[in-house]
Amino acid sequence: MIPKKICGLETEYGITAPKSLGGDPTSAASFLISAYIGDAIKKISWDFTDEAPGNDARGFLDANALPPSIEPQLLNAVLTNGGRYYVDHAHPEYSTPECATVKEALLYDKAGEAVLTLSMARSQKLLPPGEEIVVYKNNSDGKNNSYGCHENYLVSRTTPFVQFVDFLIPHLVTRQIFCGAGKIGIEGLNRENNGKPIFQISQRADFFEEPVGLETTIRRPILNTRDEPHSDKSQYRRLHIITGDANLSEVATLLKIGTTAIVLQLIEAGALTHLDLEMESPVQDIQGISRDITLGYKLKLKNGRLLTALEMQWLYFEAAQKYHSQYGLDAIGEEELAADILHRWEHVLTSLEADVYLLAKQLDWVAKLQIVTAFCERHQTDLSDPNVAAIDLQYHDLRPAKSIFQRLNMDTLLSPSDVENAISNPPETTRAYFRGECLKRYPGEIKSVNWDSILFDIGNGPLQKVPMNEPLRGSKAHLGDLLEKSPTAKELLQNLQK
Repeated sequence: MIPKKICGLETEYGITAPKSLGGDPTSAASFLISAYIGDAIKKISWDFTDEAPGNDARGFLDANALPPSIEPQLLNAVLTNGGRYYVDHAHPEYSTPECATVKEALLYDKAGEAVLTLSMARSQKLLPPGEEIVVYKNNSDGKNNSYGCHENYLVSRTTPFVQFVDFLIPHLVTRQIFCGAGKIGIEGLNRENNGKPIFQISQRADFFEEPVGLETTIRRPILNTRDEPHSDKSQYRRLHIITGDANLSEVATLLKIGTTAIVLQLIEAGALTHLDLEMESPVQDIQGISRDITLGYKLKLKNGRLLTALEMQWLYFEAAQKYHSQYGLDAIGEEELAADILHRWEHVLTSLEADVYLLAKQLDWVAKLQIVTAFCERHQTDLSDPNVAAIDLQYHDLRPAKSIFQRLNMDTLLSPSDVENAISNPPETTRAYFRGECLKRYPGEIKSVNWDSILFDIGNGPLQKVPMNEPLRGSKAHLGDLLEKSPTAKELLQNLQK
């Protein structure tokens, strides 16, 4: 049984800290989030009891591994849309709620951008005149520091983890040609380029050092092995993907999540075993592909075959198209959505072969490349011009009046009203609905929250925990009527036991 690809995104945002906050990004991130959330929500803590970021999907503990540390002392809020908004390693981070389709995950990722934009506006009212906190949806500070945009996908525990290693890594290495965010310069350990800046496809590619591993902030692996399902661990894994760029383009985000969800279904179905895709040097290749905007870089497979990233993606697409025609792609959502993702995947690959600028309204890296190229031609300069670096950064600025991205009239897939609704309301299709509705209805009677539980304090007797081990249970169809019949948390708990 292939589980539905419940998915979501976790995005760390770049931040600048004003003088009144000591120029400290951690203080600025806390100030930013506090300005957004209400006092009732602020009192509800995140439950770290069952968190175990050191569990390794390979079934062993690497004595040299340094898994992400838990920071319970930092501000950590749960939102009424079912998502999480918190300080993580000196960055404001927004996690979408669990989403039943990739289109839904896109919606709540965009709602996250809106949350950060509102947070900037509210925080500025509390700061001294002339000061502001500025937030960027990017992945690099240009000084060899990177912060992530992580994806999460529900997969079956019965699928051996080694199959994800064999068949997912080549996709993660090569998908950047349509979901890269673009960047000026080379960072990380391997940054020798005779001192000359270049344009890269991906912001994150420079920072990967291992094919497989547990870390996320050092020795970053292309495939992360964290085994923390936040659900029934006897049935599920949560694949934690850390290679993606933080996209502003809706098309790029949809393709990033959608193609990966499809590849995961193919892996679980055994539909890729006819392809011999094991790469000889995936770390070298993820960087080599990013640094060649002609898309001519050839990666080498262990069987000796040489392929471009485009050729590798065509192999995945053709396997997906064949599987879809025979069996369908029901694990990623309704048929119409699966067909749309396949159509967009094919269109993007075809356009990249013909002329990358055909995708300037759809892909972040192409849009940015077009802007930078036009600037250099107009001013007879090159990528070393400081104004080019400023353009690179300003593309990701979330302030509406400053954002270059928001001036580009990029192709969109969502309505503004749906995004606005998703700021405060949870998806109705997963357990996030129950979490978000409880936060709206009973904020004073909730002690703490985690992805898979809510701890209630109704004032008399012991605290009561409601487990939520099944991501698809707790939806509106499942519990909507019961919530309507429960004006208080006490009545809710009683009704849940009936």
